[in-house]
Amino acid sequence: MGQILRRENIADFVRNLQKSGKTVVATNGCFDILHVGHVRYLQQTKSYADYSIVLLNSDKSVRSIKGPQRPINNENDRAEILCALSCVDYVVMFDENSPRDLLDEIKPDVYTKGADYTIETLPEADIMKKNNTRVEFITFVEGKSTTGTIEKMKNNVIVSESETIQPLESDKWCHKVMFIFFLIKETELYI
Repeated sequence: MGQILRRENIADFVRNLQKSGKTVVATNGCFDILHVGHVRYLQQTKSYADYSIVLLNSDKSVRSIKGPQRPINNENDRAEILCALSCVDYVVMFDENSPRDLLDEIKPDVYTKGADYTIETLPEADIMKKNNTRVEFITFVEGKSTTGTIEKMKNNVIVSESETIQPLESDKWCHKVMFIFFLIKETELYI
């Protein structure tokens, strides 16, 4: 199980891992509603080094990037969920819109980013080059995104192949979805 680390401790922590001969891979993101695309991305990230660190956008950062309706899950919940994955060793939160400064502080051996970026479009490319950090681009799982999941939930929720719950007015759809997830959890059913 992963651990949540404080930002002010992370640079020394990583340096100690590296001094002991271990490699560190870092990635970043909001990871608001965890889906299979996230899991596969994080599994592949972990495959590049001995230890993986997720640089998690704080609630403040997510609101700034995604708008006032996000995040759906607060930063503490998102961090705990990430730590429950065997492919995540550490999580550290940051308030900025970009992890540039944090990446410059920790200097990972490897940095992963989605394949929608290239080295030419990667905002952190100069930091990676300066610190001699290898960059790996990971292909997304087609059709899997938090935004897409939210849109599906707003429009309709498929409970089974033969049953659909119709959209609800305003934001009441969220309560219905939460109830569905509660039922799934209580009955140990999986969608």
